[in-house]
Amino acid sequence: MELDIDIEGWPSGEWAALAERARSATAQVEPAIGNPRLSTSLLFTSDEEVHALNKEWRGKDKPTNVLSFPMLEREDLLDLAPDGPPEMLGDLALAHGTCAREAGEKGISLEDHATHLLIHGLLHLAGHDHVDSDAQAEAMEALEIAALAKLGIADPYGDRN
Repeated sequence: MELDIDIEGWPSGEWAALAERARSATAQVEPAIGNPRLSTSLLFTSDEEVHALNKEWRGKDKPTNVLSFPMLEREDLLDLAPDGPPEMLGDLALAHGTCAREAGEKGISLEDHATHLLIHGLLHLAGHDHVDSDAQAEAMEALEIAALAKLGIADPYGDRN
């Protein structure tokens, strides 16, 4: 899968390389997103921009850490042959201020938190979710944990009781 990355409102850093590592690790645990026909747009941006997107597209008048806008149904993604014209998997947007604040609250690096959120967003684009049931949430978290482990990043859910 190809990433089309735009970075605005984030401090200088290796964000594009971080996103590529997150994409690769996610494809190892969710092979459907490894299809070479796929592309995803990824926007590293400000809280204000994510707030506007969240309000316009989700009806929520607040920023959030990551937004995902899938463009393929899971069944269509799973049936997508590796040969053929390009297909847009979807769009992701990460809000710098919210991500930085959350990383600080968790006592982890912004890079590790952003990696987790990218993996989380990519899994949403692949049709995974966590809102309908505990089992659904646990399955998605297990994929996130497995992808993060491939990058040497600790389980972000490990401190739950």
